Amino acid sequence: MKLGGAFMNWNPLLGILAFVYSCLVLYIAAKKPLSIWDMTKTKAFRKVLGDKGTVIFFYIWGVVFIGVGLWLIIIAPI
Repeated sequence: MKLGGAFMNWNPLLGILAFVYSCLVLYIAAKKPLSIWDMTKTKAFRKVLGDKGTVIFFYIWGVVFIGVGLWLIIIAPI
C-alpha cells in the first residue's frame, strides 16, 4: 500500500499478530477452557486425535506460529 509516497511494510504487524495468535493457542492448550474445549470443531479434533493428541497438536501449532512471527519480524523485512 502506498502511503505518502512510501510503501508500508506489513510484515512486522503480521508478525505481532502471529505472536498474539500463538499465545492464544498455547493458552487454550494449557488451560483447556470449557467454552473453547467444548466447541464443535475442537470436539472433532478430540474425537480424531484424542485429548492428549489435540493438546500436542495445539502446542505444535502455537510453536509454528511463533516461528512464523519471528520470521515476519526479523527475516522477511530484510
